Amino acid sequence: IQIRRDERAKITEILREARLTYHFIGEPNDKDEIRFWRSAKRILAASRSELMQAWSETSYQIARLRDDADCVQQEFDGLADATDPGLSVALSFDVKDDVAAPFIATGARPKVAVLREQGVNSQFEMAAAFERAGFEPVDVHMSDLQSGRKQLLDFHGLAACGGFSYGDVLGAGQGWAKSILFNPKLRAEFEAFFGRSDSFALGVCNGCQMMAHLAPIIPGADAWPTFHRNRSEQFEARFVMTEVVDSPSILLAGMAGSRMPIVVSHGEGRAVFAAETDREKALLALRYVDNHGQPTETYPQNPNGSALGATGFTTADGRFTIMMPHPERTARTLQMSWAPQSMIDESPDASPWLRMFRNARKWLG
Repeated sequence: IQIRRDERAKITEILREARLTYHFIGEPNDKDEIRFWRSAKRILAASRSELMQAWSETSYQIARLRDDADCVQQEFDGLADATDPGLSVALSFDVKDDVAAPFIATGARPKVAVLREQGVNSQFEMAAAFERAGFEPVDVHMSDLQSGRKQLLDFHGLAACGGFSYGDVLGAGQGWAKSILFNPKLRAEFEAFFGRSDSFALGVCNGCQMMAHLAPIIPGADAWPTFHRNRSEQFEARFVMTEVVDSPSILLAGMAGSRMPIVVSHGEGRAVFAAETDREKALLALRYVDNHGQPTETYPQNPNGSALGATGFTTADGRFTIMMPHPERTARTLQMSWAPQSMIDESPDASPWLRMFRNARKWLG
C-alpha cells in the first residue's frame, strides 16, 4: 500500500496491532526515475520511460508484425515521452450548472426514441443519460417501426445507439442504414422526422456510422463522412482526450473549447470523405486531442487515424449530431475511469458529458 509520510506512525501501529508483517520498500521521487538500493548501495537506476519500453518490448515486436506498424511505433515512442502530462479536464462551463433544471421543473418529459437494432448494446446507458436530463426515453427496436407498433412522429428526439448492428458484416452501420433506405415506408418516416423543425437526433458509435449513411435524407448532412477501418487495424477500446469544437450543434451548446476524456469503443471509426470539398464543408463538432490539448493524428491519442482528429459532426441548424465516442458511457463522473478528484467530490453523478443531454432538454423548452 502507499501511505502519506505523516501517517507512517499511525499506519504502522495499526499493522502491529493486527500482527501483520510489513516492510517499507520505496517512496516517490520527482526525477521520473526508478532506483533500487540494497544495504545503502544503489544497484540500479533507470528512467521510468526506459523501463516501460523494456517491459513493452515483446508486445511491441509482436504488434509490429500483426498491426499497423506506424501506429505501433507511435504508441511505443509515446512511452518515452516524459513530458506527457496525462489526462486532464478543462471546461468552458460549470459542470454543476444544470441547464435543464427549469424545464424539468415543469413536469413535462418529452419522449426520445432510444433506437436499436440487433447487435446494438448501449441502449441502457443512452436511456439513463436522457432520463437524467428530463426526457422520457422509450426503447424503440427497428422491428417496432417496421411493424408500425411505434412511430417516430410520437417523438421529439432520436438516439441511435452504439454496438454492432448486423455484425457489421456489410460495413459499420451500413446494414442498419440500408434497412431504412431500402424500405419505402421507413425511409419516408425517417425523412419526415428529420424534416421537422422540432426534432433532434444523436448518433453514437454504430449509430454514428448508421446515420452517416442516412446523410441523403438528413437536411444539411450531405458533406458528412462515412467511417472505415481504424488505421491501427484493431478494435480500439480506450479512454482518450477530446475537444469540443465551436459548432451549431444544439447538443454541444456552451461547451466549445472544453477538453475532456471520453470512452471510445469501435473497430471502424476513421472518417473518410467522398471528396476533399466535403471535408471543407462538413461541420466539425468534436475532435481528438493529445494530452497537451493539440488536435492529433498520433496513435493512440487518435485511436482511428481520422485526419485532424475529426470524430464528431453536425448540421447547419445543429439539430443532428453524430460522433464515434460514447458520451452516454461517461455521463456520470463515477463512470469515468479517471477524473479529477475535485470533480468526483463535487459532481459524482453528473460528468461534463451529461451537459449534452441537458442541452437537448433546454433546446426543446
